[in-house]
Amino acid sequence: MTAARAGGAPVPVLDVGGTHVTAALVDPGTSRPVPSTVLRRPLRAHGGADEILDAIASAASELPAGHGTRWGVAMPGPFDYPTGVGRFAGVGKFESLAGVDVGAGLRERLTGRAERLCFLNDADAFAIGEYRAGAARGHERVVCLTLGTGVGSSFLSAGRPVHTGPSVPPSGHVHRLTVHGRPLEDTVSRRGIRALYGRLTANDEDDPDEQHGPDVHEIALRAVQGEAAAAEAFRYAFDALGRALAPWIGLLEATAVVVGGSMAQSWHLIHPALTAGLATGERPDVPVLPALRPAEAPLIGAAHWARRGQGAP
Repeated sequence: MTAARAGGAPVPVLDVGGTHVTAALVDPGTSRPVPSTVLRRPLRAHGGADEILDAIASAASELPAGHGTRWGVAMPGPFDYPTGVGRFAGVGKFESLAGVDVGAGLRERLTGRAERLCFLNDADAFAIGEYRAGAARGHERVVCLTLGTGVGSSFLSAGRPVHTGPSVPPSGHVHRLTVHGRPLEDTVSRRGIRALYGRLTANDEDDPDEQHGPDVHEIALRAVQGEAAAAEAFRYAFDALGRALAPWIGLLEATAVVVGGSMAQSWHLIHPALTAGLATGERPDVPVLPALRPAEAPLIGAAHWARRGQGAP
């Protein structure tokens, strides 16, 4: 921690996901997580409010002492980031936190170690991290995507998320868009890909119900092995994402699209389809780049947010 002490106290950060929470200290001198402090702990998104808050605080409490008291916290939406209050009603995860003052709950559990929690959207945290230390670096305007169970997105201008105005979708999130007459996440999501694969293989031995058929990683493996239905499920989904995103690339005048998230591991399937979809817009040659720091980026972004003093008191 010598370098961190030279640049000031390390910045404590949390990255909260649907199945886990990651805690770390970020060295203010290098703006990178201190490797020995990064820890990942399980989290049940369907647990009660106290259970979830206890789990997040427990992970935070495992960090070494001597850090600052202003935390950066990357949280999925819907969430009221300025006030630190959950807005998860009707979304299938963290519903017990709907209307709960998450910031107050964590400060109470972290007495003496947290005076202020600076919340930001998890996709924005990823994008800021990639802008400062990854594939988005050097791009004045860039769109960053996180592909997991759904589609997370962040539209950056000069390294800051843009949530309003004519150059971004509603709230700056692509999941609010429609494609082929349907909500985007009906097509570009874990459930969307599984459902399409189920329909394409309805006459085969696989169960056409996406709840019982193969998961996305198995569909990706089958695509690599040459199965046409599996390859088409990926092609259709990410071509659709590119088509939905293409107009906004032009409006933002983005010079790159950076992609992270668990599905990005199937880059050889995603990249050509997403590129083809984007080619239907006004900037057909915009490069589509894999994230350089997919695991560290949200931690880097959360630390930067905290150091700027953004978020709830």
